[in-house]
Amino acid sequence: MLVKKSFTAVLLGTLLLSGCARQATYVKPTDVQSNEAVSLGIDEVDIEKAVAEAVQSMLKNPYLMKNDGRQYVVAISTVINDTMQRFDTDLLTKKIRIELLQNGKGKFITTTAIRAGGPEDAMSYQVRELRNIKEFNQKTIAAEGQIIAPDYSLSGKVIQRDTKIGSGDKRVDYSFQLTMTDIKTGLALWEGETKVSKIGSNDSTSW
Repeated sequence: MLVKKSFTAVLLGTLLLSGCARQATYVKPTDVQSNEAVSLGIDEVDIEKAVAEAVQSMLKNPYLMKNDGRQYVVAISTVINDTMQRFDTDLLTKKIRIELLQNGKGKFITTTAIRAGGPEDAMSYQVRELRNIKEFNQKTIAAEGQIIAPDYSLSGKVIQRDTKIGSGDKRVDYSFQLTMTDIKTGLALWEGETKVSKIGSNDSTSW
């Protein structure tokens, strides 16, 4: 009986604490539905917002959208996660790649043969190790000098800053900063930043 009462007391205490913690909200309204749950961490909708703004900005950039009839190869460089949560930056870069491929009017294509930290798809190199192995038809193996080097490099950083604002609340600001660099010249042809700000209870976590 004592155990049952203790369990009930703990359960009630938990419910009271969760009830007191105010639901996190965006500082500025976005296109998120008002009834959609929001956390202080990076949500799927935040990634979608960062991707949409970045791609729209890229496709309006005259340095990237040159009317020269060329197709440019993009390599994914380092995107640093400088937040308090285990956020996979590939979620961000992969969505950008898809959007550029689908909506970039054939201007951009991504290489998987080279990227920061090693190739995304190692098969391009593993197949070439089959050269001179008699079990394989050598005519079906790519010749030397066929892999296309990238023209551009996409890099960036995701930054988090927490600020206590009184009344038991805190504000969490995220900055999605991205850069497209011309590898030949080392010049940043495009740079963009998307900001997401949220307010929630100090009892809420952003990780």
